[in-house]
Amino acid sequence: MVTIVNAAKLRSDGPRSGVLKLAIDGRLDADSTGPVWRESTRLVTAARANNVDLDVASMDYCDGSGIALLIQLRRLQQKHGGKLEIHGLRPEFQELLDDWSQGSGETAPKAKVRTQLVEEVGRRAVEVWRDIHELITFVGQLGLALVKAARHPRTIRWRDTVLIAEEVGVNALPIVAMLSFLVGVIMAFQAAVALRQFGAEIFVANMIGLSVLREMGPLMTAIILAGRSGSAFAAEIGTMKVREEIDALKTMGLEPVRFLVVPRVLAALVMTPVLTVFADLLGVMGGSVVMMSLGFPLITFFHQLQLAVSYGSLVGGLVKAFAFGILIAAIGCLRGLQTENGASAVGLSTTHAVVSGIILIVFADGIFTIIYYLLWV
Repeated sequence: MVTIVNAAKLRSDGPRSGVLKLAIDGRLDADSTGPVWRESTRLVTAARANNVDLDVASMDYCDGSGIALLIQLRRLQQKHGGKLEIHGLRPEFQELLDDWSQGSGETAPKAKVRTQLVEEVGRRAVEVWRDIHELITFVGQLGLALVKAARHPRTIRWRDTVLIAEEVGVNALPIVAMLSFLVGVIMAFQAAVALRQFGAEIFVANMIGLSVLREMGPLMTAIILAGRSGSAFAAEIGTMKVREEIDALKTMGLEPVRFLVVPRVLAALVMTPVLTVFADLLGVMGGSVVMMSLGFPLITFFHQLQLAVSYGSLVGGLVKAFAFGILIAAIGCLRGLQTENGASAVGLSTTHAVVSGIILIVFADGIFTIIYYLLWV
């Protein structure tokens, strides 16, 4: 059977003895590929042959759409458990096919190998150890880059730092303010329910002031930035890694850590404490609204708040925010630099950045809590 479409001609023979023979002649371009695509995929699907021999020796021209057809036919055969062999493909077209196959992550299907529990635990332990090793190495590189930036401030890309700070801080202010206000309202109502049975609703102000300034303000701000800005850092740098822009920077003699990571770390370092101040303010405002709804005047709430909190509580929360900002930016950039090739690599790096960032934030918050307990008891 012979099918002629525009400048492309598709010939088929078989299947015979489990082999389907196809041949494509002429120009396989965007105008002629569509009909040839439909007819060839129909033949391969209907034949379900063990082997498909595709002869393209007489193909004069092939663009990206034609290469995509060859990849699709190969995938169909692999799906059916068969094999497709391409004969006579010109070297320039073969190079395009190889590039497309590598870029799309195309590999032969592999059978799943069942592993024992001990082996799986050991493999995960090795992965965790390697991740810790890469994290320690990155911390050293980042520390050295920050020291160089402090000694030579003119080498810092201040314009990019300001733009990143605007994205991290100013654009995140509405969501931080809204969530902080709602958290303050929720905590105040929950505390009022427990304290009402003792007739001690006035101490809701104490609880709101201490919990928001010491804990909830910096923690909520850090978690929001980990999901918003940390993931953005990982996606931006990961996309650059996939496009080989990181390799281009190294070729030009520019260190990726100093060129890409330092501006983001500085921006997060400055904006996280600023956002924390706004979160503290909105959280306390949420508590004051609840207290007023319970019949307490606003001046009573603020007098009680002044008796409960001190400047140490505010400074302690800002120190937390300072550390959280470094963690968020550093882990987001690290996951971006660790991005591998493939269509899903950037998404995986973004997910790992958010998960790792939240874990490190909670871990660091636990350490700060123990230290503050020993200092304030």
